[in-house]
Amino acid sequence: MALQSPTASGRRTELDSLRVLMVVGLVFFHSAMVFDARDDFYVKNAETTGATFVIAAAGVLWAMPMLFFVAGLGAWHSLRHRGTAGFVAERLRRIGVPLVFATVAIVPVPQWLRLRSDPAQQLSYLEFLPRFFRVHLDLSDFPFILQGDYFETGHLWFLVLLLTFSLLLAPLTHWVRAAAAAGRSGWTARLGERAAAYALRRRGATLLPALPLALFCALAGLEEEYAGWNRWAYLIFFLLGFVFTTDARFRSALRRDTRLVAAVGLAFFLIGAPMMLAAGDGAFTDLTPFAMAGRFLYGAAGWCWLTAILGLLDRPRPPRPGPAREAGGRRAYLAEAVLPLYVLHQPIVVAVAYLVVRWDAPIPVKFLMIVAISLALIGTAYEFVVRRTRLTRFLFGMRPKP
Repeated sequence: MALQSPTASGRRTELDSLRVLMVVGLVFFHSAMVFDARDDFYVKNAETTGATFVIAAAGVLWAMPMLFFVAGLGAWHSLRHRGTAGFVAERLRRIGVPLVFATVAIVPVPQWLRLRSDPAQQLSYLEFLPRFFRVHLDLSDFPFILQGDYFETGHLWFLVLLLTFSLLLAPLTHWVRAAAAAGRSGWTARLGERAAAYALRRRGATLLPALPLALFCALAGLEEEYAGWNRWAYLIFFLLGFVFTTDARFRSALRRDTRLVAAVGLAFFLIGAPMMLAAGDGAFTDLTPFAMAGRFLYGAAGWCWLTAILGLLDRPRPPRPGPAREAGGRRAYLAEAVLPLYVLHQPIVVAVAYLVVRWDAPIPVKFLMIVAISLALIGTAYEFVVRRTRLTRFLFGMRPKP
């Protein structure tokens, strides 16, 4: 217990900064996809390169899993303060509303620009919209049950999964609360207590969650369209985030094991990445021993990289000079900006790339221009459109302005 931080139960402000950096990193990532030789991105430059795939591989290993893990942390705190019904209402308002709004108003833009890249398909945006919304139900692809020739959730697949996981979690926590009220939850409390005590007592215990993740990836396969992970692997990350925030001893164990999991994760990546590359097109889905072994190491490395980054960030820091209120204001500004920035980023990147790829310039110049112009437009749209009115704040999942 001596390893526990006195602020273990406080708000993890470093995670707010990390989420902002990851969303900004997505601007760089999707801008790079314009020049990737493998990926079928909405807009493609005439000249492509394979270097972007190697760079992107190191990011997809941990970035989206981190967002789901941190979302699990937030879900625990929300359930704790709001209860099950309040949690469901809050998730529907904060995730469901921007999901529906952006699907109608923003998501069609990249698909329209993809179509217009074909000289034979010069439809106006209003002419394209009826094609986009020509959909049918397909329960076999749950939770992405709306399908169509042009329809897609685009980058909002993250919100679809996050809302689905939250709604699946709510009945489970309601059952646990009901069992506790009836005095039947002794085994859950004992299980959590033993797991936390074991994690704190045994060095390397934080490596254990890598095993179910690795096995799931090896057997179920991976899905390239969901940032290189199986959609249900993200549920494991989400639940692990939920569990790890229930007891401060898990956090202490993560800090203690940082160097160990970083070394193990690097080894897994250096061994597993060449195996997946050697497996070729079947690396994500084939059930050959070689491909499955590569996916096993991929899943284990993803957990190790995630926990190593969390451990590195979770270190005591001296207080910064300057008014505390000003620092807190900056953190609050960034924390509430994450979801709107995420919703806005991809359509803006695609629109900017659609124009920039026509320039007569080398790849590095085009890439930097796409990133710079996109970041400027995203920041401007958030500051002067999204956060200024009650309606736009509601549509983008933000809390009412104080």
